[in-house]
Amino acid sequence: MRLRDEIEQTLRAWDAYEKARKASPVIDFDCAPTAAKVTAAPSRLDVHSTLAQLYERAERDGDQVCAEQLRAHLAYLGALLGERPPLDDYLTATQGCSAAGWPEEYVTAVGERARTALAEIGVSWDATTDRQLRDAEGPVEAADAPEMIRAAASEAEPAVRALAETDAPYTLEITTADVDAYWAYWLDGTGQDVRLRFNLRNAAFTKVRLRQFALHEILGHALQSASYTATASRTDVPWPRLLSVHVPYQVLLEGIAQAMPLFVTPDDTAVTVRVRLDHYLQLVRADLHRAINAGVPVADCADHARACVPFWTADAIADILTDRGNDPQLRSYLWAYPAGIDWFVNLADTADTETVGKVFRAVYTQPSTPHQLTQLWPTGPRIGGPGTPLRLRKPPLP
Repeated sequence: MRLRDEIEQTLRAWDAYEKARKASPVIDFDCAPTAAKVTAAPSRLDVHSTLAQLYERAERDGDQVCAEQLRAHLAYLGALLGERPPLDDYLTATQGCSAAGWPEEYVTAVGERARTALAEIGVSWDATTDRQLRDAEGPVEAADAPEMIRAAASEAEPAVRALAETDAPYTLEITTADVDAYWAYWLDGTGQDVRLRFNLRNAAFTKVRLRQFALHEILGHALQSASYTATASRTDVPWPRLLSVHVPYQVLLEGIAQAMPLFVTPDDTAVTVRVRLDHYLQLVRADLHRAINAGVPVADCADHARACVPFWTADAIADILTDRGNDPQLRSYLWAYPAGIDWFVNLADTADTETVGKVFRAVYTQPSTPHQLTQLWPTGPRIGGPGTPLRLRKPPLP
């Protein structure tokens, strides 16, 4: 059997095993749907052994596309089994970039831009910023959210399709969930059939957030995944056609989704304010990600969070640290958000139109790693940050 197909067969068996024990799925999106019956793997150790053998074969055959994905799967599965490699090694294997981080001066400048953007719409920077922003954005009843997010996506879809040069079809189902997890919106699916879930525990429905997440979830993740399915159906692609959150193309997927308004609706000020704020918040989360994994005491991490973001609650800060420190999946995946948004915001702000078009066309054709993104825009910033010693702040004295 072809190596790519053996990898997919192994991932399907592993995914079935994890689902059977009510653990996190391995497959986030299936770009090669099959009606064949899937038998769950007997154990994680069996999966690890099979993946290791496939990795050796990929290295022997010089198949770097498959080898890179297999390295990521092995690193994540090793973490599930109890391994705890240094953060930089873990992220390099799973997300394809290092945990180098961003200089304090850069993070401060991004924060100043976010605060200026907020001030321009009448929102001050203090313990009430989040509430002020929600009020300014126009609260929406949960019952009205599905139709409104569909309408927002429909309005922006022609512009995204033109930029990405994709005609891939998709069907969208919107459901709700009530889950104790960091996410407010989540998209997964099979082939051209995609499912968007609203996590009622976290989702704040406002007119602005729905416009933002129409771009992020539907025209980012949904259209992108459907486009990969279309590519895989037309072409004998070399890459495994099952997407997972612990594999190196997540920097691309989460980066472009977060920055999408800067490319598609740059004149929608309320939404671009959210992007500027999210850019800063993700860089602060990156500081905390590095700190908690470097053994910095929790109290010092919490002080840094409060000094940087006065409206974060103690519960929110605790979740940020727990997710990035204890959860093998999120210890990897959540780094894709700061690494991705930083690269794509810089692309929007500084690259020419030709480069932006080249990137969009490429990344709506197939999933791309940080190395491949750098090849598309060699003069862009280093993904994962240029590298800097970790320096944490203290909140001002009362």
